[in-house]
Amino acid sequence: MTQGYDIIGDIHGCATELEALLVKLGYQKADAYRHPQRQAVFVGDLIDRGPEQLKVLRIVKDMVDAGSAHIVMGNHEFNALAYHTEWPRGSGKYLRPHDDPDNPWSEKNTRQHRAFLDQVKGADRELYLEWFATIPLWLDLDGVRIVHACWHDTSIDVVERHCGTNAPFAELDALVAASDEAHPLYEAVETLLKGPEISLVEHDQPRYLDKDGIPRDKARIKWWNREARTLRDIAEMAPGLKTDSGEPYPPLPHIELPEANSHVYTDRVPVLYGHYWRQHEPTYGQDWTEFTACVDFSVAKGGRLTAYRWSGEDRIGVEGYQHHT
Repeated sequence: MTQGYDIIGDIHGCATELEALLVKLGYQKADAYRHPQRQAVFVGDLIDRGPEQLKVLRIVKDMVDAGSAHIVMGNHEFNALAYHTEWPRGSGKYLRPHDDPDNPWSEKNTRQHRAFLDQVKGADRELYLEWFATIPLWLDLDGVRIVHACWHDTSIDVVERHCGTNAPFAELDALVAASDEAHPLYEAVETLLKGPEISLVEHDQPRYLDKDGIPRDKARIKWWNREARTLRDIAEMAPGLKTDSGEPYPPLPHIELPEANSHVYTDRVPVLYGHYWRQHEPTYGQDWTEFTACVDFSVAKGGRLTAYRWSGEDRIGVEGYQHHT
């Protein structure tokens, strides 16, 4: 009988760290890693960046197939499906553009996916892409919810209404629709897998340069902050940002934003998620609240692979966090 779930953060091809964490949590290797009383839950982003992607995929798929783990899709699995899906068929174009000199995102998309292309090839690549298409976008388990980037009831309703399932991408039409900015599935999937954003320029704030030097005019919404009321409260801005003119980015103003609160999570069921590349010890208000917890602590960028050990509690506590070291 399962007595709880171990929700494991973004792995990004770091198999050595994954195996160390599983052992620390009490999982033992047989046909697959198993725990006598618990199940693992992976929040997605198994691939890209790290050096052991094929091994990660084998470990996780074996666990899911054996029933010792669950998984939700990450944006990197979704991006991989779109990158490798030619559409329209025979056109030489792909749902996620690449090898296209006329598309400004083409080179970035390939660079981001390069480690997977180099490490997972041939029949292995075909196998795991087919598996990615079966992975659900969210899980609502017994008293705990899992999603890659944002639990948002409206977006979940859109997916269920259009697709009738939480694992829609076994159908090509759903993947095509989710890659079309004009289709309602696009925004819904973007929210669940990449997180909601708020426009800065619509609130008279300057653009900023991201880590790749690309100007951005939107900021991520702190959907986990149920106390958020203003632009400064709700927009997540990394420290040290520059405006697109090279100046230090100014503090955001306290503009009241009642419309942005439509993404804020107000239910009292714990939600575990990944995606946000935290780089410090879990901090209340930023990484976890009473009802939300991020488990992505940047293992592929020198951080630590992290799990949250949930055992039926109705509120999150920092004591639930577990690291691989």
